[in-house]
Amino acid sequence: MALAELYTQYNRVWIPDNEEVWQSAEITKNYRTGDHVLHLLLEDGTELNYPVDPAPLPPLRNPDILVGENDLTALSYLHEPAVLHNLKVRFVESKLIYTYSGIILVAMNPYKQLPIYGDAIIHAYSGQNMGDMDPHIFAVAEEAYKQMARNNRNQSVIVSGESGAGKTVSARYAMRYFATVSKSNSNAHVEDKVLASNPITEAVGNAKTTRNDNSSRFGKYTEISFDQRHQIIGANMRTYLLEKSRVVFQSENERNYHIFYQLCASALQPEFKHLKLGHAEEFNYTRMGGNTVIEGVDDRVDMMETQKTFTLLGLKEDFQMDVFKILAAILHLGNVQMTAVGDEKSSVSLEDKHLNIFCELLDLDNDKVAQWLCHRKIITASETVIKPMTKLQALNARDALAKKIYSHLFDFIVERINKALHFSGKQHTFIGVLDIYGFETFDVNSFEQFCINYANEKLQQQFNLHVFKLEQEEYMKEDIPWALIDFYDNQPVIDLIEAKMGILELLDEECLLPQGTDENWLQKLYNNYINKNPFFQKPKMSNTSFIIQHFADKVEYKSEGFLEKNRDTVYEVLIDILRNSKFHLCANFFQDHPVPISPFRSTITVKSAKTMVKPPNKQFRTTVGSKFRSSLYLLMETLNATTPHYVRCIKPNDEKLPFEFDSKRVVQQLRACGVLETIRISAQSYPSRWTYIEFFSRYSILMTQHELSLSDKKKICKTVLQRLIQDPNQYQFGRTKIFFRAGQVAYLEKLRSDKLRQACIVIQKNVRSWHQRKKFLRIKQAAVTIQQYFRGQRAVRQAITATALKQAWAAIIIQKYCRGYIVRKLCQLIRVAAITIQAYVRGFLARKKFQKMLKEHKAVILQKYARAWLARRRFQNIRRFVLNIQLSYRVQRLQKKLEDQNKENHGLLERLTHLASTHGNDLDTIQKLELELEKLATQKRTSEEKGKKYKEDTEQKLSKLEKQNAELQEQKTFLEQKLQEETKEMKDKMDDLTKQLFTDVQQEERQRIILEKKFQNEKQDYEKEIESLKGEIKTLREEKIKLQDQIQEEHIIQDDLKLEVGQLKKQAKMIPELQKEIELLQTQKMDVEKQVQSQKREMREKVSEVAKQFIESYDVEAVRSRLSIEDLEHLNEDGELWFAYEGLKKATRVLESQFQSQKENYEKEIEALNFKVEHLSQEIIHLQKLFREENDINDSIRLEVSRLTSENMMIPDFKQRISELQKQKMDLEQRLQEQAAKTKGKMEEMPNGVHHNLSEEGQRRTLEDQTEIHTKEEKQIVTIQEIQEANNHLKEQHEIENEVKSKIKQEAFHLTLENMDLEEELDMKDRVIKKLQDQIKNLTKTIEKDLKPRGVVVNMIPGLPAYILFMCVRYADYLNDGDMLKSFMSITTNGIKQVIKEHAEDFEILSFWLSNTYHFLNCLKQYSGEEEFMKQNTPRQNMNCLKHFDLSEYRQILSDLAIRIYHQFILVMENNIQPMIVPGMLEHESLQGISGMKPTGFRKRSSSIDDTDTYTMTSILQQLSYFYSTMCQNGLDTELLKQAVKQLFFLIGAVTLNSLFLRKDMCSCRKGMQIRCNISYLEEWLKEKNLQSSSAKETLEPLSQAAWLLQVKKITDDDAKEIYEHCTSLSAVQIVKILNSYTPIDDFEKRVSPSFVRKVQAMLNNREDIPQLMLDTKYLFQVTFPYTPSPHALEIIQIPSSFKLGFLTRV
Repeated sequence: MALAELYTQYNRVWIPDNEEVWQSAEITKNYRTGDHVLHLLLEDGTELNYPVDPAPLPPLRNPDILVGENDLTALSYLHEPAVLHNLKVRFVESKLIYTYSGIILVAMNPYKQLPIYGDAIIHAYSGQNMGDMDPHIFAVAEEAYKQMARNNRNQSVIVSGESGAGKTVSARYAMRYFATVSKSNSNAHVEDKVLASNPITEAVGNAKTTRNDNSSRFGKYTEISFDQRHQIIGANMRTYLLEKSRVVFQSENERNYHIFYQLCASALQPEFKHLKLGHAEEFNYTRMGGNTVIEGVDDRVDMMETQKTFTLLGLKEDFQMDVFKILAAILHLGNVQMTAVGDEKSSVSLEDKHLNIFCELLDLDNDKVAQWLCHRKIITASETVIKPMTKLQALNARDALAKKIYSHLFDFIVERINKALHFSGKQHTFIGVLDIYGFETFDVNSFEQFCINYANEKLQQQFNLHVFKLEQEEYMKEDIPWALIDFYDNQPVIDLIEAKMGILELLDEECLLPQGTDENWLQKLYNNYINKNPFFQKPKMSNTSFIIQHFADKVEYKSEGFLEKNRDTVYEVLIDILRNSKFHLCANFFQDHPVPISPFRSTITVKSAKTMVKPPNKQFRTTVGSKFRSSLYLLMETLNATTPHYVRCIKPNDEKLPFEFDSKRVVQQLRACGVLETIRISAQSYPSRWTYIEFFSRYSILMTQHELSLSDKKKICKTVLQRLIQDPNQYQFGRTKIFFRAGQVAYLEKLRSDKLRQACIVIQKNVRSWHQRKKFLRIKQAAVTIQQYFRGQRAVRQAITATALKQAWAAIIIQKYCRGYIVRKLCQLIRVAAITIQAYVRGFLARKKFQKMLKEHKAVILQKYARAWLARRRFQNIRRFVLNIQLSYRVQRLQKKLEDQNKENHGLLERLTHLASTHGNDLDTIQKLELELEKLATQKRTSEEKGKKYKEDTEQKLSKLEKQNAELQEQKTFLEQKLQEETKEMKDKMDDLTKQLFTDVQQEERQRIILEKKFQNEKQDYEKEIESLKGEIKTLREEKIKLQDQIQEEHIIQDDLKLEVGQLKKQAKMIPELQKEIELLQTQKMDVEKQVQSQKREMREKVSEVAKQFIESYDVEAVRSRLSIEDLEHLNEDGELWFAYEGLKKATRVLESQFQSQKENYEKEIEALNFKVEHLSQEIIHLQKLFREENDINDSIRLEVSRLTSENMMIPDFKQRISELQKQKMDLEQRLQEQAAKTKGKMEEMPNGVHHNLSEEGQRRTLEDQTEIHTKEEKQIVTIQEIQEANNHLKEQHEIENEVKSKIKQEAFHLTLENMDLEEELDMKDRVIKKLQDQIKNLTKTIEKDLKPRGVVVNMIPGLPAYILFMCVRYADYLNDGDMLKSFMSITTNGIKQVIKEHAEDFEILSFWLSNTYHFLNCLKQYSGEEEFMKQNTPRQNMNCLKHFDLSEYRQILSDLAIRIYHQFILVMENNIQPMIVPGMLEHESLQGISGMKPTGFRKRSSSIDDTDTYTMTSILQQLSYFYSTMCQNGLDTELLKQAVKQLFFLIGAVTLNSLFLRKDMCSCRKGMQIRCNISYLEEWLKEKNLQSSSAKETLEPLSQAAWLLQVKKITDDDAKEIYEHCTSLSAVQIVKILNSYTPIDDFEKRVSPSFVRKVQAMLNNREDIPQLMLDTKYLFQVTFPYTPSPHALEIIQIPSSFKLGFLTRV
C-alpha cells in the first residue's frame, strides 16, 4: 500500500512547532495525490491548511496502541516525532526512564531517587532475556554478562551523554550488577574493591557544574576481569582528558573537585590539623563559583566514605595523609599573593603565610619557590637569561603549577587503585564499562569541547558500523535478500581532525614554534579548509572562531587558549624545585619515568578497525592533543575487539526538575547521541519485525475461517498478508519473523480497528434490536391480555342466559354419574383378574425360592468340607516349614558352640605356654639371688680376715682405750638400754609382718582352691555338653540331609504362596471398592423392591376397586336396553373391550416378569459378590496366619538376641571381679618387693656397720653409729658372734621368704589362669556388644539411608522409622546405658544430616525425613515423662515413658535439625516451581480468546519466539499437587503442610507481582483478567485439598489487588477513592507503578491520565508504609513445629519385612 494512501480522514500527523518541536494534528479531509494543502485540525481546536505541494507530506502519527512501547523499533512509523512522543509518554505519564531503541538503551535522568535498583531487582533481571522484562540498565548488564559467559567473548558497555544526563550513575549501577551476579566465594572481596573505586574517582574527578551536581570531568574506561567460572578476579581503569582547568577556575554556581570541599569540611578533625586548612570560602580555588555547598550533600560524611574506600582498597593511612597533604598544598598555593612591582615585575612576600605552609607541606625551599613563581629562565644557545614576570604571568604560572600537581596526583591515585585491583591469576574474559562525555556544544566552546566532540565522532563511527553489521546479520539469519543501505559516514569529519595536515597536526605544529599564537594557527585553518572542505566553515561575524559540521550539529569553537591548553606547559625551574623536594611523593611525580606498558596489552589482543595514524615527530607526543589521540586509538582498538552495548543518557531539562520533559533539549541530545541515526538506518529497510506467533495472535481477527482451519501458523500468516497487502515489496517473510516496511503495521492496525469497529457496530445493532424486540413483545403480550379479558367479558354479557346455564349444568351432572358408573364396573373386573394372576405368580415364586435355598444349603456343606481339607493341608505345610527352620537354627547354634569350644582349647594352650615362660623367668631370678648370696659370703670372709688384722691392732691400742672406757661407761649403759628397746620393736614388727603374710597366704590358698573346684566343675560340664553335642550333631547331620530336600520343596511352596499373597493383596485392595458396589447394589435393590411393592399394591387396589364396582353396580341388561344396537356395535366394535382386557393382562404379566427377572439378577449378583467377599476374607485370614507364624519365628530369633543382651548385662560384674583380683595380685607383689628390699637393706647394713666400726674410730655421726662403735670397741668378739648369728637368722628368713614367694607365684599362676578365663569371657561379651553396635549402625543405616520413600510409605503408618528409632532409645533407657544412648543419638542425627546433605535436591527424601524427624521429636516429648506432654497419653503410653534419662538437650538438637531440613525442603520446592510461575501465571493465556499480545520490536520476548513446551497454569497446579501428595504420603503433619503451602503461595504471588512491576507489556486489563482467573484456580486447588485455613490465600492478596487494579475503571475521583480503600495490601509505590505502567491493548481502552495518578498518589501520602517496590521473594515465614501426640501404641507397631531389619527383636 502506498504511503500517500494512509493520509485519510481521522488519521493524525506531526507538524513542526517552534516550542514543542513537533505538534500533533488530525486530518479532516482525505488527501489525494496532487493536492496542494492538507486539511488539519490542531489539538487546541484550530483548523490549519498545511502546504504540501513543494514540501513533503508531514510524518504520520502512530496509533495510540503503539505509543509507549518498550522498544522504539516496535513503532510502525519510525521518525523523529514518533521517537520523541514515545519517550515523552513513557517518561512523563508512565514514569519510566528506560527505553530501548534497537541495540541502544535510552536512559532519561529522572532527577529523583527511584526504588528500581535494589538487590531484588538485580535478582529479578538475572538470567532473563533482554526482551522479557522492561528496559533497564540491569538488562543491558545481564545481556553483556550472558554473552560473555556464553560466547567467551569480551564485552563493552558504552555509557555516553552530556553532563548531567546520568552517565556516572548508570556506569555505577552496571558495575554493581556485575559485582552482585558474579560474586565469588573467596575472602578477597574483589567485588567490593571494584565498587569501592567509584567513590574515590568521583571524589577526585567529579565536581558540581551548572548542569549536574556530580559531573564527571574525565572519561573513564573500567575493565572488569573474570575467570573461567565468570567470577570477578580484578579490574583496571583508564582515564581520558581530565579537566585540569577546573582546579584553578570555576564558573558561577560551580565548584572545584569534591575532594577539596571534603578536606575543608574535615579541617577541624585532629588528624587534619597539621594541614592548616579552614573553611572552603577561605581559599581562592574553592570559592570562585560563589556557592561552596551542594544541597543535600554533607561533605564531611563524604570524606569519611572516601577514607573508608581508601582503606578497603588497601591504601593505608600514611598514603592517604600524603595525598591529603598535596591537596592541601594546592589550596594554599592558590592563596599565595602576587604583588605587582611596576608594569613588568611582580613579587611574592617571603612572609606569605600560605607560601610557607605550601613549602612546609611539600618540604620545599621558600626562597626558591618565591623567586621562581615571579621569574622565568630563558636558555638560549649562548646564554641563560632570567626574566621577571608580570603579575598576570605569575598568576598563570602559579595556576599552571597547581594544575600540573593535581594532574600528577590524579594519575597517581588511579595507578594505585589499579594496583589494588590487580590480580595474580590469568584473565579469561572481561567486560569494559566506558563512562565518557557525550557530544557537547556551549555558547563558548574551547579546546576541551573540541577533544570531547572528536572522541564522540570516533565512537559514532564505531556505533554506525556496529548497527550496520547487526542489521546485515539479522537479514542473513532470516534469509532475506540484503539491500545496501545508505547511512551517514562521518569519516570525512574525522579526517578533517586527525588526518595529515589536519586540525590537530596543525595545532601541534604551531605549538612547536616559539612565537606560535592562536591567531596564526586559526589563519592556517582558514587557508587550508575554507571552501575546500564542506565540514569546515568560518563564522560570518567573527575572525577568532571556526565551525565544524559534526554528525550531531554544527559547533563553533573559539580559538583563544587552544595553544596554551594543548601545550600544558609549566616552567622547568618550578618542576626542578618540586623534583628536588624531600617529600618523596611530590618528588616522584616529576621524575623522568619510562612510559608504563598498559595492563591491557598482556591480557587481550585487540585488532584495530582502521590503521593508526602515526605522529610524524616525537615532540608531538608531549602535547595534550597527541596524548589524547593515542589514548583514543587504544580505546577504539579495545572496543573493536569486544561486543559493544550502548547506553545513551538523556538530560530531560536544564532545571533538574523531576520528570519534566523539555522537547527541544531532548531532541538536541537524541540527534547528538545517535539514536535517530539508528532509527533512520532501520527505517530505510524493514523497521517493523513481528514473529509469526505475534502476528497470528494479533491479527487473527482479520483471518477467514478457511485460513484459520489450516494447521501451519506460518502458512496462515503468509496467506493473510498476501490477501491484505497487495504489494509484495512492502514485506518480507523470514525464517522466524515477518519484516514490514514503514507504515504497513499502522495499515494493519487500521484494518484491525476497522474490523473491530464494524464488529462493535454489528454487536450494538443486534443488542439494540434484541432490546427493542423484547420491549415490543412485552407490550404486545399486555395488549393481547387486555383484549382477551375485554372480549370475554363482552361475550359473557351477550351470550349467557338463565335457561342456557340450567341446561348446561344438568348435562354436566348426567355425564358425571354415567362416567363414574362405567369406570367402577371396569375397575372391578380388572381387580378380579389381578388377584388371580397374583395368586399363581406368588405360588410359582415360592416354589422357585425353595428350590434355590435347597441348592445353596448343599453348596454350603460341600464348601465347609473342602475348606476344612485345605486348611489342614496348609497347616501341615506350615508346620513342616517351621520344623525345618527350627532344625536349621539348632544346627547353627551347635556349630557356634563347637567353634567356641575350639577357641577355649586354643586359649588354654596359649596359657600353658605363657606359664612355662613365666616359670623360666622365675628360675633366672632365683639363680641371680644365689649369685648375690655367694658375693655376700665372699664379702663376709674378707671382712673376717680384716677383723683378725684389726684384732691385733686393737690389742695394741687396748691400753690406750682403757683410759677412755671409764669415760664412756655411762654412755654405754644408756645406749645398751636403747638398743634393747629398738631390737624389741624390730622383732615385734617382724613378727607382725610374718603373721600378716601367713594369713594372706592362707586366704589366697582358700580362694584358689574354690576357684579350682569351680573350674573343674565347669570343665566337666563342658565336656559332658561337648559329648552330648557330638551325638546331637551326628543325628542332626543325618536329619539335615532329609530336611534340605524338604526345605527345597517348602521354598517352592513358599514362592507359590508369595504369588498368591501378591494376588490376594491386589484383590484385598479391590475389596473396599467391591463392598461399596455391593452396598450400592443392595440399596438399589431395596429401592427397586420397595417401588415394585408399592406399585403392586397400588395396582392391586386399583384393579380390585374397579372389579368390585364393575361387578356390583354394573347392570349389563339395563345398559343394553338403554343403548341402541348401533351404540353397542360401536362400543364393542372389533372386540375392543376384550382386547383392552387382554392387553391389560399382558401388560401386568410383562411388568411382573420384568420385575421378577430384575430381582433374580440382583439377587444373583449379590450372592456372587457375597461369595467373593467371603472367599477373599478367608484368603486374608489365611495370609494373616502365615504372617503370624513368620512373626513367631522372628520372635524366637529376637528372644535369642535378648538372651545374649541379658548375658551382656553380666559383663560389668565379671569386669569388677577381675579388677579386684588384679588389685589383690598387685598388693601381694608390692608386699613381696618391700620385704625383699628390707632384707637386702639389712644384709647391706651389717657389713657396712662393721666396716665403719673398724675404719672410723672416734667419729660421732649418729646415735646408732655411736652405739654400734662403742659396743664393738668394747666387745669385738661379741659383735662378730652377733654378726654370725644375724647372718644365720637372715638366711632362715630368706628361705622362709623364698617359700612364701613360691606359694605366691603358684597362687598368682592360678589367678592368672582364672583371669585369662574371665578375659576370654569378656572378649566374648565384647564381641557380642560390638555386634549389637554394628546392628545399631545397620539399623540407622537401613532406616536413614536405604529406605526409599516410594517403597516405604505405602501401606504403613506415618513416621514408622521414627517409632523404630524411638523404641531403640527406649531400649537404651531400659538398660540404663548412657553411653549406648549417646552413641545411638549421635549416629542417628549424623546419619540424618548425611542423608540430607547427599540428597539436598531430592524433594521426596527431604519430605520423608522432615516428617520422620518431626515424629521422632514428638515421641521424645510424648514419652519424656513431663506432665505437659503426658496429658493426652493413654495409661499404656504413660507406662512406656523413659525412666532414667532427660533428653531435653537432644530434643533441642532434633528441633534445630528439623528446622534445617524444613528450610532445605522449602528451598527445593521453590527452585522446582519458580521457573513455572511467570510463564504460567503471567504469560500463559488461561482465558481463551482474550489475548494481550503486542509487538515487541527489536528485543523479542523469549516467549514470543516459540510457544511449544512452555509452562502453563496447569503445570503449576500439577506441581503443587505433586508436592501435596508426596507430603501426605510421607505423613507430614497437617500444620507443617499448611505452612509449606503458605510459603509456596507467597512465592507465587511475590514472583508474579515482581515480574508484573518490571513488565509494562503485562499491565493491561486483559492481563488482569488472566491473573484473576489463575488466582481462582489456585483458590480452587486450596479448597479441593481442604487447605483454606492455611492462610495461603491471604499471601495472594497483593497479587489479587494488583489484578483488580488493572481491571477497575480509572477515571473519576470516586475511582481513585475506591482504589485507595481497596488496595490495602499494596504499598503506595506499587500502586503508582501499576497505574503508570498500565498499557491499553486496543484502541478502545484508555490510558491512565497523569492527573488521576496524582490524585491517587495524594491520597496514598497519608499511608505509613515502606517505600519498597519489589517483594522479597527470599522471605521465609517463621516455622513452628506443633506438638501432636501419637495415637499409636508402641507395642502394636510391626516392622515390615521390606525394611530388612530382621536383627531387631521386640523385648
